[in-house]
Amino acid sequence: MLIECKNDTEKVAMGLLSYLPDFKNLANLKDEIQLNKNSAEFCLYLYRSKDPNFIGVIGTQANKQFVVIRYISFAPDFRKAKYEAKAIQELAQSNPQKRITAVPEYIDLIKYLKKDSKI
Repeated sequence: MLIECKNDTEKVAMGLLSYLPDFKNLANLKDEIQLNKNSAEFCLYLYRSKDPNFIGVIGTQANKQFVVIRYISFAPDFRKAKYEAKAIQELAQSNPQKRITAVPEYIDLIKYLKKDSKI
């Protein structure tokens, strides 16, 4: 289940983001959180599967036509294609009028939106 990051889940998001090399630096991490708080264009989604704990985070940038996946990060035990696929599919379902795409580093995630995709 994808849930938009709010103030009460901010620390969880920061923890999951810290797995990404760009956010190992605390200043970069805080800047990213502020960007997502202060802009309607940028959004952080936390992901949980059947487990009650959040296991991943997706950072997006959206406009009227597109949702761009800027990054995705999962806790080490959950870095499997099935979790990525479910999270990306839920993102697409929650934005039915928009096309989902990704920055070049994450463009391979788009394969999970195809109907014949095998997980």
